[in-house]
Amino acid sequence: MNSGKLKIEWAAQYMPVLAAIKKQFEKEKPFAGMTIGMALHVEAKTANLVSTLAAGGATVHITGCNPLSTQDDVAEALNHVKNVHCYAKRACTVDEYYEAIDRVLDAKPVITIDDGMDLIHYIHTKRRDLIKNVIGGCEETTTGIHRLRAMAADRKLEFPVIAVNDTPMKRFFDNVHGTGESALSSIMITTNTLIAGKYFVVAGYGFCGRGLARKAHGLGAKVIITEVDPRRALEAHMDGFMVMSMDEAAAVGDIFVTTTGNVAVIGARHFKKLKDGAILSNAGHFNVEIDIDWLHKNAGKIIQRDGIETFMLGKKAVHVLAEGRLVNLATPKGMGHPIEVMDLSFALQALCTLHIAKNGKKLKGGVYEVPNEIDEQVANLKLASLGLSIDTLTKEQKKYSCSWDIGT
Repeated sequence: MNSGKLKIEWAAQYMPVLAAIKKQFEKEKPFAGMTIGMALHVEAKTANLVSTLAAGGATVHITGCNPLSTQDDVAEALNHVKNVHCYAKRACTVDEYYEAIDRVLDAKPVITIDDGMDLIHYIHTKRRDLIKNVIGGCEETTTGIHRLRAMAADRKLEFPVIAVNDTPMKRFFDNVHGTGESALSSIMITTNTLIAGKYFVVAGYGFCGRGLARKAHGLGAKVIITEVDPRRALEAHMDGFMVMSMDEAAAVGDIFVTTTGNVAVIGARHFKKLKDGAILSNAGHFNVEIDIDWLHKNAGKIIQRDGIETFMLGKKAVHVLAEGRLVNLATPKGMGHPIEVMDLSFALQALCTLHIAKNGKKLKGGVYEVPNEIDEQVANLKLASLGLSIDTLTKEQKKYSCSWDIGT
């Protein structure tokens, strides 16, 4: 049996929320006659989202959203699923990457699902003839949402997009626990280095950064946070972490992880301060947070290992993981977020895609929040799968919580 199919089946058994939605979609066929275009990390968990949408009647065309995150055996397995067409390939060139984007868009999707806004950006800049066909889209990640909000502010976003990343069921679990566990797992399996006792520098204390900080602290690391937002810096301080500028942290840190989504977070002036043997990695979306170009231009020697590039700056070695790309997916053994976490995130994607299919034509171009009822539905499905129960407000409590006159 194809190894990709075995991976997909393994993931499916830990995705009960998505399975419940798939069962609903199989019965109702809400996407009958629709073409959905996707640019996501093509691995086993994503494949289960794809098959869920296909079960709902969609024809799905999918490619990768990162040149190093595709699992080729999973991509092959997807091409054997009815009404699914996959164009992703691991370690593709830049030209091949965008050729695959074009192939997805050649199918004229009416709904887009992105992780990093590649499809939406390409439609608005290179394939504008497709805009009239698109009902709307969904965006998975923080970086993509930032770019979409900038587009919307400039009045350049011409169809509605749901900011799946920004809803509580995504941020609290995917960003915090998913990024925290998967990035650390990938760093450890790639380097085989000890976390305990190390100075572990996290750039950015958003949801992804705080998840990493907590997990690294739990493994015994001495965690340093760098921030540009004074409120988040103060929050990190009161959560018990050291807070420094990157200029200060560069001279202290043993392991660095960037989570900001911004450019040149670790750059030339920081490289010069790093300790011999410092390990650099990125858990943000794009490979711009570490200035890899500077290292390639200035290193006296570059040593290539499996998932590790060692740059010799004089007698000092600086190790960069996964070419500065997403460390949890782009290393050779990177598996991405834990299955149970992605069960929640992809359940959100599936239900938000359904929401767009039903309501997209009524909405103007712009960024929209995940409807609260979808967020709560996913939470309730997960609680049910765990056999957990919660309380319900009484009529008296509902009235009291909505009243301004609390009496005496």
